[in-house]
Amino acid sequence: MDYFTILAIALGLSFDTFAVSLSYGVVRNGILFRQATGVAIVLAIFQGGLTVAGYFLGSIITVALKATDHWIALGLLGFLGLKMILEGIKKNENEESRDLSKALILITIALGSSIDAFAVGISFALLSVQIWSAGIVIGAVTFLASMTAIRIGKSAGERLGNKVEIIGGLILVAIGIKIFLEHILA
Repeated sequence: MDYFTILAIALGLSFDTFAVSLSYGVVRNGILFRQATGVAIVLAIFQGGLTVAGYFLGSIITVALKATDHWIALGLLGFLGLKMILEGIKKNENEESRDLSKALILITIALGSSIDAFAVGISFALLSVQIWSAGIVIGAVTFLASMTAIRIGKSAGERLGNKVEIIGGLILVAIGIKIFLEHILA
């Protein structure tokens, strides 16, 4: 898999954390740079780390699943993308009131917003992706997206939150279809 595709997947995956960070910036508009950096680092570690963890789990079962890998990638990315789109369409009122300054809440949100990265890691194992570079790219993109979203949230308000998640879902669905078509047409 080329780096452009990995970067596109990283962008798609980072929209969950972007939406969380955006709402955090809206709620905590007095956040300090140091606090925003801490939130972004935790989100990035979970996003990149769960991708790598999914890869190693997928590597264990990859021999048994090699014949259906493109179907699995399409199913996982399509499901996650559609889930993100639906979540973006319906507004979650509780998400805006979460206080990420508490460690347990931050870890819970980081884990919840990174489950899709775990599934992507499993599909990466089926596609023999260089996981360490992919994990670093995904973590770096997530960090930058989170820092950017917190800053936007501080100044622009909450009107972008749902649209961002819908775009991320569309990107994941498109990448799932691309992977499927590459295998079918090859």
